[in-house]
Amino acid sequence: MKILIAALFMLSCILNAQGQAMGPDYQTAIGFKFSPSAVTFKHFVGDNRAVEVLGYFWKDGVRLTGLYEWHGDFNTAAGLKWYAGGGAHIDFWNSSYRNSRNNTASAAPGIDGVIGLDYKFNGAPINLSLDWQPSFTFARDDNFASHWFGIALRFAF
Repeated sequence: MKILIAALFMLSCILNAQGQAMGPDYQTAIGFKFSPSAVTFKHFVGDNRAVEVLGYFWKDGVRLTGLYEWHGDFNTAAGLKWYAGGGAHIDFWNSSYRNSRNNTASAAPGIDGVIGLDYKFNGAPINLSLDWQPSFTFARDDNFASHWFGIALRFAF
């Protein structure tokens, strides 16, 4: 039942925003982020503010991340925006993998920052972004991660 409700909600969003997705701006986008791999959902909650939810997946666990982002325009390039923001995440992992590194926890919260570029193709419902997302995870041996650079490809509606 929950899946049906979520599917109907997404379909109504697509139908209501279909015309807007073809211009240089968008309201909502869903897709994939690479390096590391994630499912990404981004929704603008104001003219220059967006919320992004990411689900990262790798061999030993998952990370769920929520980000609040401020966007700014480049006057010379329609569809291109810069963004910066922050948020939080929680990691869940396979205990046998992490226990081999002297860590008995199977979940840990953390904080994130993000800075990047976001481009919406005019005339197509395609959105690309390139960003850097450093993070700090509490209760882990390898607390600070500065190597998270990502490229996202999303369908905008």
